This record gives sequence, structure tokens and C-alpha cells, in this order.
Amino acid sequence: MLGSGILKGLGVTAKNFVGSYHDPARMVTQEYPDTPAKLPEAYRNFPFLVTENATDPMGTLRCVACQICEKECPPQCIYIEKSKDKKPDATGKPQLYPAVFAIDTAVCMSCQLCVEVCPFDAIKMDHVFEVAATNRFEGLLLNREQLAKPNEYFHQIRPTEAAEVDGRLTAERQAAAEKAKAAAAAKAAAPKPTTPVAGVADPGPASPRPATPKPAEGGTAP
Repeated sequence: MLGSGILKGLGVTAKNFVGSYHDPARMVTQEYPDTPAKLPEAYRNFPFLVTENATDPMGTLRCVACQICEKECPPQCIYIEKSKDKKPDATGKPQLYPAVFAIDTAVCMSCQLCVEVCPFDAIKMDHVFEVAATNRFEGLLLNREQLAKPNEYFHQIRPTEAAEVDGRLTAERQAAAEKAKAAAAAKAAAPKPTTPVAGVADPGPASPRPATPKPAEGGTAP
């Protein structure tokens, strides 16, 4: 029949149109900003610093100010100053820490290279995209206090990656603890050197006893 193809096409359009009001799979429009946008786990915006303890963020930063991310950053938007002293990290090991850590988000291009090269899993990519500021210089230059976020937040935005990182760090820390325990046990079991008593001369090695000459057959020893 003439026009049957047009009618079939209109039927598909009408079906999808009606479904967009009651079928959740067809409701693709998000009422933002009333409803927060649900971002995929792989989404990345600007970096943030991971801290182990939310109550003491500056004292439990994973960052040890190795400055690898600063050197590898293509737009050179990371600025780090090393501390002059050391303080215990979350595991109790004395470490250097960043006295200054700043990222200029006006220059950052969210390439994630800083995350790739960090050997301590101290810097990760954030999901925050509402970063508008009235001052393009000071407002977009984030310091370490603004960048520090707890590990719990990392688990919220990237649960798969956070679980993998925590498992690896836990295994490394357990291996280091067992190695230190074994070294301490070996040191305790090692024999202690003998201390000579004052006023007593060391006799030194014993002199070999002279051999007694063997008498010849049929005779006597001289």
C-alpha cells in the first residue's frame, strides 16, 4: 500500500516518544543542576592529592615531594617545594613531605600524566567539574590544603581503581614489615662478639706441642 513505510516510521517514532515518559531506559535527559550528574568512573577532570586520614590530611599525605609529576607535567602547571625535615607518614615511616604543592587549573589540561608517573599513588584525577571562579588567577590556583582529599573520597568516585591501589599498598606494606621483622630476628640471633676482660692478656693461639721422636727399631730413643 502506498505510504505504508511512512506509517511504520511514524509508529516507531510514536512508540519511542511515549516510552521516553515512562521507560527508564528511554529517560536520557538529566534534570541538571537539580539532579547531580552521574559521571562514569573513568571520567577525569583536575588532579587531587590522596590523604590516608581525613582528620589529619596534611599529616597523612601519600606524597613525599619526589617532584616526578612536576618534571613530567607537559604544561608545567604543578609547583612543589620539598620540606627541610621529615615526619612520619600514615605507616609511621619518616618521609619528606611537600611544604608547597600547587596546581594551576587554568593551565592544567587533565592529561593524567602526573597520575601515571607517581610511584606512590599519591595523586589521582578528580570528578569535580564545577570549578568556575571569579578570579582566574588566585581562584584557579589550588594549594595542597585545597587539593588534599581522603582515601574514602577516592573510593567513592573510583571504587575499582581505589580497591586495586589499596590492595597493592597493603601487600607492599606487609612485605616491608615482614622484611624488617626478619632482619630484626636475624640481628638478635647473631652471636655477640666476646669482650676481653680488662687486665688479662690475650693468650693468643695455642702453640703446637713438639712431636716426640719415634725410636728406631732395635734401639732406644736418644
